[in-house]
Amino acid sequence: MRRARQSEGVPAESAKPTRADDGTVTTSGISGSTPRLAPADAPSFDGLDGTLVVETPDDMRVLGAQLGTAAQPGDLIVLAGPLGAGKTVLVQGIAAGLGVPGQVTSPTFVLSRVHTGGRLPLVHVDAYRLGGVAEVDDLDLDADTDIALTVVEWGAGRVEQLASEHLRVDIDRPEGDEAGEARRVRLTSTGNGWATRLGLPATA
Repeated sequence: MRRARQSEGVPAESAKPTRADDGTVTTSGISGSTPRLAPADAPSFDGLDGTLVVETPDDMRVLGAQLGTAAQPGDLIVLAGPLGAGKTVLVQGIAAGLGVPGQVTSPTFVLSRVHTGGRLPLVHVDAYRLGGVAEVDDLDLDADTDIALTVVEWGAGRVEQLASEHLRVDIDRPEGDEAGEARRVRLTSTGNGWATRLGLPATA
């Protein structure tokens, strides 16, 4: 597994998701590019179905930072969405929420990077070029996953076996706003871990 050299990050302000009358949740009021949140700022989506509207890339980073704040050793986050949806932007926020220093970019060509220096190591994987479960196993991610937060872009159907539970994050453009910055994000918790921490329904 190739490991990334770290550089210093820049903190920014944070914001909480707010619920609209139609039941969706919107994040807003953020400035800066790498938000950092204290543990007390972990998100709560209690009573929601896990669907949010995220208006800007900065808002996506704030959502990611909130997920990073809620993460525990051994957690797995599986990201799904088309090219340009904002998966790497979300991982940048997750890294900030963990307190990981340095720049986070997509590991498309190196397949995986381990970012250290935060509350937990962050294992960042891009499975776009991987053909299936066997090639994921060849990355030997098990050496890090027990003590780290593992986040896999393009991971749906390829990496769920890495942990007994996981959080799936689907990111897409809202219908009718395909050219804008807004994204519709759906959080789905398999197992009780993420569901309990985020107030989400749990699926088997």
